[in-house]
Amino acid sequence: MRIRTLEDYTTAYRKSVETPERFWEEVAETFSWHKKWDTVLDYSFEDYSVKWFEGAKFNITENCLDRHLLTQGDKKALIWEPNSPEEEAIEFTYKQLHEKVCQFANVLKSNGIEKGDRVVLYMPMIPELAIGVLACARLGAVHSVVFAGFSSSALADRINDAQAKIVLSSDGNFRGKRIFDVKKVVDEALENCPSIEKQIVLKRTNSEVTMKEGRDIWWNEEAKKADTFCPATIIDAEDPLFILYTSGSTGKPKGVVHHAGGYMVYTKYSFENVFQLRDDDVYWCTADIGWITGHSYIVYAPLLAGSTTLMFEGVPTFPDAGRFWEVVDKYKVSIFYTAPTAIRALQAKGLEFVNKYDLSSIRVLGTVGEPINEEAWDWYHQHIGKGNCPIVDTWWQTETGGIMISNMAGVTPNKATFATLPLPGIQPVLLDAEGNEIEGNNVEGNLCIKYPWPSILRTTYGDHERCKQAYFSTYRGYYFTGDGCKRDHDGMYRILGRVDDVINVSGHRMGTAEVEDAINQHEDVIESAIVGYPHEIKGQGIYAFVICDENSTKSKEELQKEILQTVSQHIGAIAKPEKIQIVSGLPKTRSGKIMRRILRKIAEGDVSNLGDTSTLLDPEVVNEIKEGAGL
Repeated sequence: MRIRTLEDYTTAYRKSVETPERFWEEVAETFSWHKKWDTVLDYSFEDYSVKWFEGAKFNITENCLDRHLLTQGDKKALIWEPNSPEEEAIEFTYKQLHEKVCQFANVLKSNGIEKGDRVVLYMPMIPELAIGVLACARLGAVHSVVFAGFSSSALADRINDAQAKIVLSSDGNFRGKRIFDVKKVVDEALENCPSIEKQIVLKRTNSEVTMKEGRDIWWNEEAKKADTFCPATIIDAEDPLFILYTSGSTGKPKGVVHHAGGYMVYTKYSFENVFQLRDDDVYWCTADIGWITGHSYIVYAPLLAGSTTLMFEGVPTFPDAGRFWEVVDKYKVSIFYTAPTAIRALQAKGLEFVNKYDLSSIRVLGTVGEPINEEAWDWYHQHIGKGNCPIVDTWWQTETGGIMISNMAGVTPNKATFATLPLPGIQPVLLDAEGNEIEGNNVEGNLCIKYPWPSILRTTYGDHERCKQAYFSTYRGYYFTGDGCKRDHDGMYRILGRVDDVINVSGHRMGTAEVEDAINQHEDVIESAIVGYPHEIKGQGIYAFVICDENSTKSKEELQKEILQTVSQHIGAIAKPEKIQIVSGLPKTRSGKIMRRILRKIAEGDVSNLGDTSTLLDPEVVNEIKEGAGL
C-alpha cells in the first residue's frame, strides 16, 4: 500500500484504525506466500500474546531475493563501501547476492544448522555479515547479531542465553585507522560457551589468528565447497526470525524476539512510505547491522522493496570528516539516513568538509536513534539537504521492529525536533501516571501504543514473563514505550526521552543496571549508580557516581581509569562513562532505593529544585555530592 499524498495518508490512517485487520491483510497480499494465513491477528495485551498471519507459510529471503530475479536480477542490490577509500568497493546484483546467500546457507547446513537453531554473528560491517543474516533466514535458523564492539563477556552472555550452535566471526575489523582483533574477543567468549560447535571465520584484515582444531573453520574454504543454490526452508509466519539483545533494567540483557511474517510485512511497508521510495533510489543507512536499524533498514526492508542499499564499513571521520559526503557524491545517494550523534559530530568539524562534494543527488534525509535538537536539524536541512529535502525524523525501537512515528517525506508535514505523526496502523496514546489517557492537544504524558502492529516483539528469548513485565505491566492493556512525549497543538508528537532506567547514548540504549553491574566488578568498588546527562554530541552521556573501598590505596585518578577499563572489559567501550565521581555515599530512601532523580539533577548541573531531601536515609550526602560535582 503506497501513500503518495496527504489525502492518501488520512484515508489510510482512518482505515487502519477502523478496520485494522483488513488494512494489514491488504498490505500482506503484496508478498509471496506458499500458503495464506488462517487468521490475520490474534492478540491480548492483558496476558501478553500476539500472533499475526497465523497459518501462513513462506520464507522471507524468497521475498528479499528470489522474487526479484526475473524482473531485476541485474539491478544492484547491495553496494559495499570499505573502511579505506583506497580499497575497492564491492557491488552485488540481486542475482549475485542470491547466489552468495544460497552458497553460505549450504555452508551452514553442512555444518549442522537446521530450522530453529540459533546462530550468533559477531562481525565487521562487511557484505558477509548481511549474507550470513540472510543465509540463516534461508534455512529458518534464528540469527542473533552482536555488535562487534561488545566485550567477550557481553558476547558470551548473549551466546549462552540463545544457546547458539555456531558463531560467525572474522580475523579482524578495520575501524578508521585502527584494527580490532575480532577473533580474540570471540575466542575469549567461547571459553565459557559450551553450546558452540563451530566458529566460522572470515578473512578480512589478514591478521594472524589461532584456529582451534575441530571447532574453527575458514569461511572462504567452506564456501568453495558449497553449491550456489539452496532451496528456501518454508516456515510459519509466527516462527522466530531473529533475536536482538537490548540492555535490560535488571542488568541481564533482554533477547528481543521478532517473528518472520509480521516483521516482513511491516518493515517493507514503513520503508517504502516513510522514505517515499522510487525505483532508481540509492539508499544509504549509516547504522551498524548490530543494531535494529541495521537489521530493518540496511538488510531486510530495502531488499524486500527491491531497492539498492549501501553498506559502509568505516567511520564518518576517516580519513577526514568529509567521508560521508564523499560517499554520497561517489554513488549519487538519494536517501540518506543517519543518527543525530553523527550529524552533531560532523557539524562541529565545519563546512569545509561538506562544500567540496556534490550532494545534489539527495532528495530525502532521515534521522534515527534519538530525538534531534533544533540546531542540528537546521544544519542538516540547510547544508546537507540545501534547504530542498524533507527530513524524516523517525521514532521507533528495537522492540517495535520498524518506524512507528515519523513524517512521510514530502507527503506529511515535517517539523524540527518532532517525529510528527504516527504511521497508518499505529495507535499512540499519552497516559498519565495513573494510566488514564490524556485527550486533546498541547499535552504531555507517557507514550504508549494501544493496538498491536505486525512487527511488535513477540517475546524475550527464554523468558516470556520478563517481556510481559517490561512492556505490558506498567499500564495494563498497553505497550509502554518507556518514553515521555508531547503532543502539540497540531497533534504532532515530540519524543522527550526515557522515563525509565535506560540511557540513550549515541542512539544506543544502555540499561543503567547493566552498566552498574560492570562498574561493580572492580575490586575496589562498593556500589555505583549511573544516570544520563545532556551531551552535545552523543545526546546523552553516562555519569557514574561510585562508592569505593575507603581502604583502597589508589588515587582517585587511578580508580577512575581502572573503572573505565572494567566497563570496557565487561560490556564494551560504547558503555564507558563520560564522568566518574567518587562519592562516600548515595542518596537513598530509608528502604534503600537510590534516588536517581536527585543524581540526574546534579549530573545536569541543575540543583535549583532537588525537592525534599529530608526523608533520605542520609540527607547530608546530597550536599557532599553537589560539592564534589563543583555545584
